[in-house]
Amino acid sequence: MTDTTSLGVPEDAMKRLAEMKPGAPGALFTSDLSVNEFLLVREAGFRPLGLVLGSSIYHVGLQVGRWSQNMELSTLSQAMYQARELAMTRMEAEANALGADGIVGVRLEIEFKEFGNDLAEFIAVGTAVKSDDGGQWRNNQNQPFTSDLSGQDFWTLVQAGYGPLGMVMGSCVYHIAHQGALKAMGNVGKNVEIPQFTEALYDARELAMSRMQAEAEQLKAEGIVGVQLLSLAHKWGGHTTEFFAIGTAVRPLRADHVIAKPQLVLPLTDS
Repeated sequence: MTDTTSLGVPEDAMKRLAEMKPGAPGALFTSDLSVNEFLLVREAGFRPLGLVLGSSIYHVGLQVGRWSQNMELSTLSQAMYQARELAMTRMEAEANALGADGIVGVRLEIEFKEFGNDLAEFIAVGTAVKSDDGGQWRNNQNQPFTSDLSGQDFWTLVQAGYGPLGMVMGSCVYHIAHQGALKAMGNVGKNVEIPQFTEALYDARELAMSRMQAEAEQLKAEGIVGVQLLSLAHKWGGHTTEFFAIGTAVRPLRADHVIAKPQLVLPLTDS
């Protein structure tokens, strides 16, 4: 089992987890699932163990792009990815401490702080769950699965014979080149594509998507569902943007699994 202390999980969190662990006197679960989501997760064969979270306050370094050049700002890309990964790892460590099979309804949030320049808190939070059937739900890295699917989508996924492996993500912070004054003035009043902007946004999104897909390949996933491709400006100004791709990698629960086609039910008639 993962050493939660070495991952930076605080002592107070460990006390809270010990009180929630199944079998502890007076143990009760906590969850940020809605009532409908909670009931559907239970119907899917999982019981909530407790709310788990991970946090990392990270200093995001400085990197300046060339004024007239499209380019990835790799220092910032690495910072945004590593900070989220730290938060996710600590959340998984809390789930491990509860003996969970997975974490559902995961949210990843960023809050920039006013008590320090370029400081941001990266937060991962979700509900740790345990399977009722005692099956193998952990991924090929022996970690609890993580999923940002809603309770309804999670139930549908399991009912269709698929299981989540983990949340996969890719980040790319990109500097979009400025357009020269003469060029900008020449486009005034015209409908015209700006190729350098198109290329920049296309390239940045492609980098984020390819990194997310690489994570899914490491988990030996069949595919990724619920993909979101976000453009996040943060505090860098209009010409520097983070493109962030995130989704849930999934696998069939059986090698011979085939999704059943819905049956067509005809209405009864008097004839």
